[in-house]
Amino acid sequence: MTKRATRFPHIDWILVLSAAPLLLAGLATMRSFGAENDYFFSRQIIWIAVSFAVFFLFSFIDWRFLRKGELLMALWLVFLGIFVFLLLFGRITRGTLSWLTIKSLAIEPSEFFKLILILVLAKYFSRRHIEIGNIRHIAISGFYFLVPGILVFLQPDLGSFVILFFIWLGMIMVSGVSKKHLLLVFVVLAVSFSIAWFFLLHPYQKQRILVFLNPFQDVKGAGYNAVQSMIAVGSGRIFGKGVGFGSQSRLNFLPEPQTDFIFAAFSEEWGLVGVILLFIFFGIVIWRILKIAYLGQSNFESLYGIGLAIFLLTHFAVHIGVNVGLLPITGTTLPFMSYGGSHMITIFAGLGILMGMRRYAGSSYREDMTAEFLEL
Repeated sequence: MTKRATRFPHIDWILVLSAAPLLLAGLATMRSFGAENDYFFSRQIIWIAVSFAVFFLFSFIDWRFLRKGELLMALWLVFLGIFVFLLLFGRITRGTLSWLTIKSLAIEPSEFFKLILILVLAKYFSRRHIEIGNIRHIAISGFYFLVPGILVFLQPDLGSFVILFFIWLGMIMVSGVSKKHLLLVFVVLAVSFSIAWFFLLHPYQKQRILVFLNPFQDVKGAGYNAVQSMIAVGSGRIFGKGVGFGSQSRLNFLPEPQTDFIFAAFSEEWGLVGVILLFIFFGIVIWRILKIAYLGQSNFESLYGIGLAIFLLTHFAVHIGVNVGLLPITGTTLPFMSYGGSHMITIFAGLGILMGMRRYAGSSYREDMTAEFLEL
């Protein structure tokens, strides 16, 4: 293991080894659903292998060329075109127009766009950190999020829209904007929500929010998913029911246990102890990302790392909040654990870019904890 760390000094092996238990937990949960659901387990192994290949490939690229921004803006426009295409010509899959189908391969462009948005905002704010107090930078950065965000919202993909919004809001908050301008942002958001409630949200989306306040008012209808998820989480208790003994997922009471509700399926089988371990390993991943961001060569690298941490934290918090009944159901995946190629590749592509930035982070980075950790 030490030789491997020497061979790839730019790879943060603490981060990789901390992500591994999360990947295994997801696979173990999918495998426990029964032989009839081996499709998800087998396919997820393939997606993980592809994701690691992307991770190592991206880690060897010098990403300083992105500081110029022309390529990022071109990619932003390409995804804008893809979202328009999906709205006009896409096929409805699982109730949305979020999927781009190429033969037998289904791709979710909004997942990859989350990474593009982080890079675009990192580039934008890194060039304007001195004059960030000007309110126009909130408006311009909001434009980068809002135009594609509205197209994603109209698909309708509320989960991806929420993640894109929090990526923008989080990066705005760490960029150094004034508190007065930030307050103005929240006022605008409140007005925007009011407009969305009366003119944009679909009836079923409104119902999700209303049932969120009291899911038991419609147990067999809009509140069914929330109630079954809370039952699964609560029934795990301290030590869980054991792998393969989760009745909510095995008996199909829990909807989408491999994606939107994998935390509930995991909690039922592993209990509070398993959940605590899940939080610990995920916390280590975020800590390592933020450490790399702190030691970035320039503001661009630092802001990118922070944006990546915000992206993962938002997915983690929203997914778990939905599963325990604290948030309305939005259809959000759990990083490293939920089934899906687009999301998994996006995560490891993002981490690969971070490792590539770590290669030229400066001599201060040569003093890392990797070798010491692997010697333990």
